[in-house]
Amino acid sequence: MQVTICRNEHFNAAHRLHNPAWSAEQNQRVFGKCNNPNYHGHNYNLTVRLTGPVDPETGYVYDTKRLSDLIKREVLDRYDHRNLNLDTEEFRTLNPTAENIAVAIWQRLRPLLDASLALSVTLYETDRNFVEYHG
Repeated sequence: MQVTICRNEHFNAAHRLHNPAWSAEQNQRVFGKCNNPNYHGHNYNLTVRLTGPVDPETGYVYDTKRLSDLIKREVLDRYDHRNLNLDTEEFRTLNPTAENIAVAIWQRLRPLLDASLALSVTLYETDRNFVEYHG
């Protein structure tokens, strides 16, 4: 029997979508307002899902308090109220699109979880724009 548990979290962060290999015009054409040289921010909503067997002794797939603590340490403490381009190592050279942020979160969490658990990350940049990454 496989069950999926979910943890929702929230963080605020600024970023600028920009490709340094492109001209200012091409960056503006592709990224529009998201290419603002002074950055812009989002109120990100994050859902982390773990799928696996239910432990017969605890009744858990994974303790949600442990998951909450893991997300706080690995994601929220790192990204919340930060400028992703300037304040985080991974996005100094990687364009901080929602897609790349979701993958980076997955990559931070995956090594810290048992391999028997399937991990999925959903990141909402707005209520209508979100991405999912399953590894």
